[in-house]
Amino acid sequence: MNNVFAKCRVWMEAGLALIYPPVCQLCGEQRATTREGLVCPRCWSKVRFIKPPFCERCGLPYPGEIATPFECANCRGLEFHFSSARSAVTAGGVVLEAIHRYKYSRAMWFEPFLADLFLREAVPALQGGQWNLIVPVPLHPAKRREREFNQAERMAARLSAATNIPLGRKVLRRTLPTRTQTLLTRQQRATNVRGAFALHPRHRLRGERVVLVDDVFTTGATTDACARALRAGGAGEVCVWTVARGL
Repeated sequence: MNNVFAKCRVWMEAGLALIYPPVCQLCGEQRATTREGLVCPRCWSKVRFIKPPFCERCGLPYPGEIATPFECANCRGLEFHFSSARSAVTAGGVVLEAIHRYKYSRAMWFEPFLADLFLREAVPALQGGQWNLIVPVPLHPAKRREREFNQAERMAARLSAATNIPLGRKVLRRTLPTRTQTLLTRQQRATNVRGAFALHPRHRLRGERVVLVDDVFTTGATTDACARALRAGGAGEVCVWTVARGL
């Protein structure tokens, strides 16, 4: 069976090579394979992983040297419904371009690249943490039909496979067709997603510790609205993991 899958993969990669030449789909200059998400080593080197020090609440990286845990100015005075938020990389340059093309233009060949970045940081951080469930931020049904896939769900599935933490694809649902958050202020984002998420009627949580997954964390409005719904539905704790962190 493994040989069959291997042969299928070879044929798929050969087919893709006819449509998308084996060159980096970001710079268009260097050689890159489909297994690398069609991202060359030169573009890969521009990725900035988030390392300490960073805010213990929202994961915002800090450029200075801080030896003790700290909370950034943006988080002071705010009451989040998640215990912490972490991201693998900063959202800029090649990462943001790959996410946007993957998300809005169905450039699915970028998925291995983005998943690799995500799993490098999330898997070791979650192992041994006794987390019970991975839940993706859901799309509204109308948006899912338009986009044809949910990028958060695909990243959550890869994280579940890598950590053996069960995946709850339909635990959370989006009940309101909210407008895009991209050009909204922090306050407008919070208002836009207020009451937009709810636990699925067929699901009930009993104190589970939940990992909430999305592609990008900016102000935390969307993930906080999801965490609020999960906590109201019985989750004991919610942490957030995203591929990238907006700065």
